[in-house]
Amino acid sequence: MRIDRDMVVTLSCDVRDSDGESLEEGTLVSYLHGGYGGIFPKVESALQGQEVGHVLDLSLDPADAFGDYDAELLRVEPRKKFPETLEVGMRFEGVPGEEDEEALIYTVTDVTPEAVVVDGNHPLAGERLIFHATVKEVRKATEEELEEGQAAEDLGITAAEARN
Repeated sequence: MRIDRDMVVTLSCDVRDSDGESLEEGTLVSYLHGGYGGIFPKVESALQGQEVGHVLDLSLDPADAFGDYDAELLRVEPRKKFPETLEVGMRFEGVPGEEDEEALIYTVTDVTPEAVVVDGNHPLAGERLIFHATVKEVRKATEEELEEGQAAEDLGITAAEARN
């Protein structure tokens, strides 16, 4: 079966940074093919029309992956806005105490007694990625997957349940 719009594609992925350091290895990813936003558009385009067993090797510039680093997404906030227990690396949806319907995920990058530095950039923003994947499965999407715009695995359903 060839990869086309409204198909669920499962890939085994290895992702490395531009220095060759492994970021993800052997990760299984399932996504709904056809512009649903479940995978990088450059990857989706390269997979169009391919079949199970196809091997893909791509270099993804920041614009093709997580975007350029935006210094304006680095914020220094008063310490009192955050929970008492706080460590570098913790993540928050939005900044505590602020209402934002489309809140970014912020990562704590520094903590002092008076302030907390948070970064709203994706941890891989500004990075060129080396994307290696093998197509493991291609199947027609279910009606539920098409309605939700994502693969069953993202809906909390197993692939076997989706096939039945």
